[in-house]
Amino acid sequence: MTDSRSHSETIKASLKRRNAAERRFRFYGMLAISFAVACLGILFFTILSKGISAFQQTYIQIDIHFDSEQIDPKKLADANYQGLVKKSLRGLFPEVKSRRDKKDLYKLVSSGASYELLDMVRKDPSLIGKNVSVWVTADDDVDMFAKGFIRRELPENERRISNKELSWIDKLQSEQRVKKIFNTTFFSAGDSREPELSGVWGAAVGSFFTLLVTLILAFPLGVAGAIYLEEFAPKNRLTDMIEVNINNLAAVPSIVFGLLGLAIFLNFLGMPRSAPLVGGVVLALMTLPTIIIAARAALKSVPQSIREAAVGLGASRNQVVFHHVLPLAMPGVLTGTIIGMARALGETAPLLMIGMVAFIVDIPGGITDPATALPVQIYLWADSPERAFVERTSAAVIVLVGFLMTMNVLAAVLRKKFERQW
Repeated sequence: MTDSRSHSETIKASLKRRNAAERRFRFYGMLAISFAVACLGILFFTILSKGISAFQQTYIQIDIHFDSEQIDPKKLADANYQGLVKKSLRGLFPEVKSRRDKKDLYKLVSSGASYELLDMVRKDPSLIGKNVSVWVTADDDVDMFAKGFIRRELPENERRISNKELSWIDKLQSEQRVKKIFNTTFFSAGDSREPELSGVWGAAVGSFFTLLVTLILAFPLGVAGAIYLEEFAPKNRLTDMIEVNINNLAAVPSIVFGLLGLAIFLNFLGMPRSAPLVGGVVLALMTLPTIIIAARAALKSVPQSIREAAVGLGASRNQVVFHHVLPLAMPGVLTGTIIGMARALGETAPLLMIGMVAFIVDIPGGITDPATALPVQIYLWADSPERAFVERTSAAVIVLVGFLMTMNVLAAVLRKKFERQW
């Protein structure tokens, strides 16, 4: 009886220890997940707090006389629109007389204001000869002050806006000539040396063309390679070596593919530098292993009974694979492809190696035009000293993360919609 009781107590103590260990493990797991979610939340909060202000831009209202003597309707681009802007500012502040003060006064308005006036006249030539109140983009320092990033209480030598400029801004604000509106330029313009004129559209188009080339090359090659290795290739030492190399390539640092593109595609083949064509080829090589591995896993998930049933009905080997196995595996193939493309969208190192770090102002019109990509654009802006580029860097990160999240959500939706339980 004593031995039985002792044995029972030992079992209870053992169960108690195991239950305690399980509770500790679950607690540590929840703690790790909570810590990861908290870090992710802090990251997103930091990015949003720094970048959300970039979606607004400060504008200043000035009175422009579109002098018919200076603007030739047949040569609109030849007119001195910058002179019209300066004349308007002098009219708003007639007390400014010295040349140095006038130079500071002109800096309240962006250097791109003249192009805005040109666009207005091109859209509506009837403005010539009229006096019109127009809203033009403010300088980046004025924009930063209006958004509260430049504090008035700082000593004059510690801020980028002088006391005179503050008084001019105060006067404009008292006359309701300063306002903040949605920054359409950020989504419609390319890169610029001036923060208030810069946008992500050029980089977004460059990323689109680059991913288009990547998809056209990587998807058919990756799926074809996966089908051959999984369904047709004999199991021998050669195919085993190919499989090992594919798995190893999936873990190779992306900059190695950039060095390959620099050595082969640019230096040897002479392909255009800083073009989406080269970037797409390099990213296709980097994405191929991911697509092949995902496609092979999707093909393996199709039950063998499907193949046997098709063969039993007289289907050939090709018909079994392309009429039955591949359609059933396609949801997994598409999911792996989207995840691989999402990884390619966020890559920077290989694009830097092939010259897509160049300063590109124009919007690319094709895969051979000079272009940059969203990750590279973020890298360039992060290296700029102006405070206004800090918020635009974070805003571009928000746009990039939005694209990545959309692609991952699309992959999850496809997997959920077409998923089959065998």
